[in-house]
Amino acid sequence: MIIGRTDVGRNPLDGAVPLAGHDAEDYHARMRVGFVQSEPSFGAVADNIARIRELLDGQRADLWVLPELFATGYQFTSYEEAEAVAEPLSRSATVDSLVDMAKEGDMFVVAGLPERGEHDRLYNAAVLVGERGVLASYRKVHLFFEEKRWFHAGDVGFPVVDIGAARVGLMICFDHLFPEAARTLALRGAEVIAHPANLVMPVYAQLTMRARALENGVFTVTANRVGTEDRAAEPLTYTGESQIVGPTGEVLVKAPPTGEAVEVVEIDPAKARDKALNPYNDRLADRRPELYAA
Repeated sequence: MIIGRTDVGRNPLDGAVPLAGHDAEDYHARMRVGFVQSEPSFGAVADNIARIRELLDGQRADLWVLPELFATGYQFTSYEEAEAVAEPLSRSATVDSLVDMAKEGDMFVVAGLPERGEHDRLYNAAVLVGERGVLASYRKVHLFFEEKRWFHAGDVGFPVVDIGAARVGLMICFDHLFPEAARTLALRGAEVIAHPANLVMPVYAQLTMRARALENGVFTVTANRVGTEDRAAEPLTYTGESQIVGPTGEVLVKAPPTGEAVEVVEIDPAKARDKALNPYNDRLADRRPELYAA
């Protein structure tokens, strides 16, 4: 069940209403956020979902971030391959599995998956789910490499939703290289940016996501994958090093470049609400957008 795509369209400086079920004293309390760094097998959707369950067994977090295209694999070789695994979010067995996990673990989950949208267009998408269903969805705006052969670029903007403990925004992988993506999420009130990824360029995103966290004063959670897919002329080796970054750009935890991993840290989302650098400077209030046009 899709509860609502996002709160995009509201005044980005307005407060968001906590989801039902979260008491006032719990709103914006400290929370545990984590990532899963996995190695999916291409096309083995059921097995890949089962592997996520194994990796999460015994773990506890309020918000989990899984990689981009976590259940299908990434390196498609034809449009037909992508079409075969893409699902409408309202009738998705993968989404149903994520919602089941959220119910069982009393948690929220962000995960990347291929979406079949309107007019049978395919999108590289991500969802934020809770026990009630899909709370937000996002279609990747900045497509990377051969994704442009299979997917349409996103057309619904960058979503932010309040899950009670924090406001969470969504972006996917290559969006990291475009500062406007994270800045838009910050302006819309995001305190935590969930960043499912399938990164193949070493260092880039691990560096840029520290900058995105610092310049916007937010927490970022990058969930990358590992392994190699050798299904096309150019093999893809994924760089791992999933990480969680704090609002001052410090890396709170990082996974190794190889091997599956699960990491969790406790954060205080209130730290992402103070944008001041000193008594005279504020990361967002000091912006001069009227002068930024090219």
